[in-house]
Amino acid sequence: MPTPGKRWYHIIFNTRGTWLPGDPRGFRSRKHRTHSSGDYKHPPPQGEHTRLHDHSRNISGPPVTLGASLRPAVGQALLGKIQTHAHPVLAICVGFNHAHVLIELPDDRAKVKRLVGTWKQAASHRIRSEMPGNVWASGCDPIPIRDRAHHTKTYDYILRHRREGAWVWSFRDE
Repeated sequence: MPTPGKRWYHIIFNTRGTWLPGDPRGFRSRKHRTHSSGDYKHPPPQGEHTRLHDHSRNISGPPVTLGASLRPAVGQALLGKIQTHAHPVLAICVGFNHAHVLIELPDDRAKVKRLVGTWKQAASHRIRSEMPGNVWASGCDPIPIRDRAHHTKTYDYILRHRREGAWVWSFRDE
């Protein structure tokens, strides 16, 4: 279980322009000011927030996706940056439009978000020659791990992304 003053998190962050306000897979804005009636597991009714999604697409530019050849470099950059801060990390995956990390971090959401920003910056710099410009959407979704069962499910969920062609790393790979 966690070290005092720290907690385990499931961190999720997306590439730029791939999950926008009004998305038909479901969405919620910061502080839930606007949100759909569903989520990616139980999508909202077709057409809900269509105008918002169209507007979001028009102002965001084309979505950024990570080709299979870039995912290992992105994953290694994330892992390297995380290891420089000596935070215990159990699993990382990098897919075509998002990443997941299971990690123990300070029990402070503001600090967590700043740390994730440094990871995203390191990953962007690693692939700058192949993919210049902004790669990542702003922010991240740090989900606190509630208990041992949640911890195990999250770990297994991250590793299952390998089936979808994601680059996947686990502490067991070392």
